[in-house]
Amino acid sequence: MRGVAGRLGVTPMALYRYVGDKQGLLDGLVERLIRELPEDDPALPWQDRLRAMGTGIREVARRHPQVFLLLFMRPTVTEEARRARNTVQALLRSAGVPEEVVPPLQRLLDTIGMGLAASEANGRFTGDAEDIDRIYDLAEDLLLTAIERYARK
Repeated sequence: MRGVAGRLGVTPMALYRYVGDKQGLLDGLVERLIRELPEDDPALPWQDRLRAMGTGIREVARRHPQVFLLLFMRPTVTEEARRARNTVQALLRSAGVPEEVVPPLQRLLDTIGMGLAASEANGRFTGDAEDIDRIYDLAEDLLLTAIERYARK
């Protein structure tokens, strides 16, 4: 907290008035990242909505590679985090996924999407942009196929 306060040009005590503690600061960063994701458009087919979510996650990770991993490390306790979770779950329901499969499939989608985005943003993938796009296309195809499989049951 001292380092953050120093960078902002304030005292640590001034910072505590706004965020409470280190956990509050981290939750605030998570909220900011999630707010940068594009709004969901329920009027679109669920496949297009899922693609837009994936693209949005990738763009946020590229803009904020140093803090993006917080999305993995923080529990879903903030209002924005719950809203994002509920949006993905609503998408899965609109695709016809049975209710008992919705929460675990949402967690899987989040983990795969954020994992790919974090890997790219932090330089884990090698190759040119076309190679990396191919990885995303493959992941997208696999995820869409998996959702369609559950939606048919």
